[in-house]
Amino acid sequence: MAADRSNENNSISARVGTSYPPGQGEGSPEGRRPLRSLLIRGAIAAPLVLGAAIAFATKSAERMVYDTDGEAITLEAGHPSLAKWRLPDVPMPENNVSTPERVELGKKLFFDPRLSRDGNMSCASCHSPMFGWSDALPTGRGFRSELLGRATPTVVNTAYNPIQMWDGRKATLEEQAMGPMEASSEMNMDLARLFKWLNDTPGYKAAFQRAYPGEAIDHRTLSKAIAAYERTIISNNSPFDRWVAGDHNALNARQVRGFEVFIDPKKGNCSVCHSGANFTDNGFHNLGLPSWGDPNPDMGRFAQKPLPKMKGAFKTPTVREAAATAPYFHDGSAATLEQLVDHYNRGGVVTTNLSPNMKKLDLSAEEKAALVEFMKALSSPQTAVELPTLPN
Repeated sequence: MAADRSNENNSISARVGTSYPPGQGEGSPEGRRPLRSLLIRGAIAAPLVLGAAIAFATKSAERMVYDTDGEAITLEAGHPSLAKWRLPDVPMPENNVSTPERVELGKKLFFDPRLSRDGNMSCASCHSPMFGWSDALPTGRGFRSELLGRATPTVVNTAYNPIQMWDGRKATLEEQAMGPMEASSEMNMDLARLFKWLNDTPGYKAAFQRAYPGEAIDHRTLSKAIAAYERTIISNNSPFDRWVAGDHNALNARQVRGFEVFIDPKKGNCSVCHSGANFTDNGFHNLGLPSWGDPNPDMGRFAQKPLPKMKGAFKTPTVREAAATAPYFHDGSAATLEQLVDHYNRGGVVTTNLSPNMKKLDLSAEEKAALVEFMKALSSPQTAVELPTLPN
């Protein structure tokens, strides 16, 4: 190595210690040209070297975190490690691939209050686009304003869910669609009367024929039409989505920090349940809510799957559009995102049968605030919903 450095120094000396013709010695203007040239070249090269060094330092300084899947995630807009947060195309069953006619029919049915016994409650009464496709109530209101036991979940991105409802009692949107009409505590519809009316209404009869030619107007086609419309209620253009796609300006520094807290198992640990592009594992968890300590608490998933760990467990909702769907939890007990974060930060209140994913977090005030700002960045721009003209 010493010999190499010596050769390098000799080479430099040879270039600087030039032999000059008479009258062009080192002290003459002509003799100073090589040195001036070297200095000029150095002055030009210095910013280039400095720029390269800064670029290298910036690249080296990119934040990386291991997420709850144990994968290395680089917190840089458009980085390949963010690919699992890209929503795919909306899945559709083979027997109900969406068409404009099916969506149009489903929209009419979704907004039509005549599908309820008293003719004053539609699907949109509880799943309103004004409230993030929910109702902004702690728990829903049903037939003749009867207070229901659970919060109304949003319809947003339910198209991606392989299981529906807080307790998972319905597998598909088609299966779920008729549930409120059949429930005596909700729309409480006389189904025989409903299908006679639909078949006797010329506008609906023609719309069903266009959407499902050759099929009867019954619970199958009614469910399929409503499900087809619900599959259009999608959130996939939030600031976070644009950041994942490569827009460096889509998220601010605090929101990126919030995402880091969200996926870090040593911090928020949120993505252990709110995972993937739709921010849900579609699983069921007991979160230790105060209501679980009530004398006769809601047993949740246990009523459908009587396994001990399912006692008091409810389906993980999406975090997409969370800013528009307060209050939170199946019992509506958190009025704000800040209250929601505080509950998780405590690790729950009633710890009997608590999900193993729940733990005390000890987040700082800065980390909690960043987490809230990140969740707000999961809302897509609102678009106006034009109400349909209903058939007579």
